[in-house]
Amino acid sequence: MSNMKTYTGGCHCGQVRFECTSDLAMVTACNCSICTKKGLHFTFLSPQSFQLRAGDDNLREYLFNKHTIRHQICIDCGVDVFARGQKPDGTQVVALNVNCIDGIELSKLTLTPFDGRSL
Repeated sequence: MSNMKTYTGGCHCGQVRFECTSDLAMVTACNCSICTKKGLHFTFLSPQSFQLRAGDDNLREYLFNKHTIRHQICIDCGVDVFARGQKPDGTQVVALNVNCIDGIELSKLTLTPFDGRSL
């Protein structure tokens, strides 16, 4: 695996904190309604590569459309930190909002266009 690295991050107020391992090889630039309105850019991780370190009790779940992606939002600052869901083959996945990674510079990442609007 190329450039696997451990990252930390969290919401704006700091109540929700996580640690994850990723190569950030794919970061989405999705055009669906929620990603567009919230400015979300996700990378997808296996549940084993993501650990919620703080704030489980500070999260609210948001579902929309087909209710297959369970967005986890900090109840204090409103940041959409990550989501839980399934790949089309049924494999569990964590969709991490890359903007929540400590010190990340989105402009230095390659964004992969995704047509979520058509799904």
